[in-house]
Order: sequence, then structure tokens, then C-alpha cells
Amino acid sequence: MASVDSMYAVELGFAPASHAFPDAERPPLLRARTRGATPYGDEGVELQICEAIDMAQDDTVRPDLFSFGFDQVDLVEHDSIQAVLTEIRDAGQISDVAALELRAALDGVVLRCSSGKQLTVLFVADEGLIMRHGRPNRLSPGGQGSKGMNGHGPAVAVHCDQDVHGTPMRQLMDGRAPELFRHDSPDGHNHDAPLMVVNLWIPLHQITQPLVLADGRSFDRLSHQLRYGLATDSFLDRDEDQTVNDIWAFLHDPGQRWYLSSEMDHRSAYVFNTLSTPHASASLPGEDVAERFYLALEAAEGAIVAGDVARLREVLAGAEGIDVPGRTTPALGRAIAEMVALVAEANDDPEGICRAASAEWSARSKRARGRVVRTSLELRIVVSVAD
Repeated sequence: MASVDSMYAVELGFAPASHAFPDAERPPLLRARTRGATPYGDEGVELQICEAIDMAQDDTVRPDLFSFGFDQVDLVEHDSIQAVLTEIRDAGQISDVAALELRAALDGVVLRCSSGKQLTVLFVADEGLIMRHGRPNRLSPGGQGSKGMNGHGPAVAVHCDQDVHGTPMRQLMDGRAPELFRHDSPDGHNHDAPLMVVNLWIPLHQITQPLVLADGRSFDRLSHQLRYGLATDSFLDRDEDQTVNDIWAFLHDPGQRWYLSSEMDHRSAYVFNTLSTPHASASLPGEDVAERFYLALEAAEGAIVAGDVARLREVLAGAEGIDVPGRTTPALGRAIAEMVALVAEANDDPEGICRAASAEWSARSKRARGRVVRTSLELRIVVSVAD
């Protein structure tokens, strides 16, 4: 059983029960009503508080790709992968060259899972390599939004990325995907195939908006899993018969079991079953506080650039009234404490901070804000699995 100290009440987004209806094309399945936004946004999403185990604090959890539907893999031993991930992290975006380098570094590599399984990468998909940035508490990222591989926000709604019987799997595999790939679906499963389509999810930095993954065995797939058609023409270049991506949305149930790792970087990554595993980003306890300090420091930096001491005092006074959370993850607690210390330092000498020490304090403030921004990569690969 998980330690109480490793359990956190996180906020996850689900399809509302009112959006589910019988699927006339594939009875007795359920279907989700189409939403205006993709399942990665928060439009039409019902937020629920769910208990999740932090695997960074509970080493009794033993995830496994076959049973749980997800696992962690060690990337430290792969120097070429680490080099390109460092390049992407430092650049803050994926370039076309870096994308080619990452795909080449992964081709044919053997990834070692925490469970002992070994995954041999047979194919790296041409599409699906994207970079996500998430500010604390789902704070709007601003800017121009997603463009190709870059500019994507975290996925708010719990979802599963592909229906093994649907588009584009049906077209790409000539209808043979269910017999070729290991999967669990509401209307069937394949527990014998050694081949899997998996997402490789690589955190460049993550202490907020963590990826949360479900133990698929805790889901009643006929009752909780909803077929959903995602229009991809705005962000993927596909043939006309493949522009609607058949994926899965999910209803909430208190019996569902959820897992996260509260502090990760690109030395390790998640692999999870693209065809079966429910997942989403979550908001942790304390992210609302991190959001307020993030905005306060950002405003303080703006006041310093303008040389506006009065505005700096106003911003700092507002930040002093923010209550620090009683309980959050250790990593987020440290990040909030760093922002609190910066506010206190500026309050001690706002004139000095605004003039003589402006560049140095502002640089530290930007770094502190950066620590509460999640940055991650994901891509889709086909692997063979061996014990």
C-alpha cells in the first residue's frame, strides 16, 4: 500500500457524463460528444480531484508496461540521445535538425525499463514529435500558440491517443493493427503480441503540471472509455481519409488508480501504451500559489525594466500576502521557497533592486520562474518487448 505521504490530491480533466452516448457504429461502446477544442484543451472538460501516488517518493510501486500500461526507461546510458535533448532544452524548441538527430539517435536503440523489460526501437513515427510547455496551475502560456512541433500546452483532458480499430491505424496497417499490437480496448484485447505502439514521453524539466498515468486495470473500459473523433487538419499533414484521428476520452470513476513522478528531467522517460493507457497532465497542490508568485515576479521584472520603484513596491506588497501551501511535493515546495526568498529580498531594498542590482536579481527571478514551467517532449515509436 502507498504511504500517505506519497499520495497527492491532483486535479484531472475528464469528459462529462452528459457528453457520453451509445456508439451506433460499434455497440455496446460509448462515444464522446465532439468538442470545439482538441482533447488537450480544457473546453468541455469536467475537473475532478483524484488521489495519485508520487513514485518519486514511493519506491514500492513497480510499474510495468504489460500490467500497468506504462513504465520508466533509463536514458542516461544513451549519450547521443542525451546530447540532442540537451540541445533542445537549451534552445527551448525543436528545430528540424534536432528532430532528425533525435529520431536517428533512437533508431534501433534498446531502452531498459525499470521493470527489467527491454524495448528495441523498430520504428520512429514521422508525426507526433512535439514539445510542450506548461506554466503552473494551467496558467495561459500566451504567445502565438502551437506551430508544428513547438508551442503546445499540456494535455488537460484524460485521453488515450489511438483506437487500434480506428483511423489512422486501420489505414496504415491494412486493418491488421489489432492482431499485430498489444492493446486493451472496450471491445477486445491482445495480450500476446510482442510488438507495441508506445509514446516515449521525455521531461526536459518537470515539477509542475506532471504527466499522470493510470493503471489501466482500474478502468471498466466499457463504462469509462468513450470513442472520440479528433480533427487533426489544423496541426497534422495527413491524407484526406486520415484527417479524423480516432482516439479515446474517459469518464471519471473513484476506483481509478493514478500515478505520477513529481520531479523528472531527461535522464529518464515514460513509455506507455499508445493504444490503451489513459493519461493527462495534472495540477498539483500548491500550483495555485506557484502561479501567483510566478506572476508577481514577472510583474516585478517588468517594473525593474521600466525603473518604476512605486510599481515594484506595489507588486511586492501583493506578493507578501500570498499564503505558502501547507503541503505539496518536495520539489515544488523548494521552488516556491526560492520565489518567496526573492520577494523578501526585493522588499528589503526595492530602490537598490530597481537600480544597482536590477540585472542580477532579475536574472535570478527568471530562473526561479523557469523552474515552475514544465517542458517536455513526446514522440511515438514501435518497439519489440523482451523480458
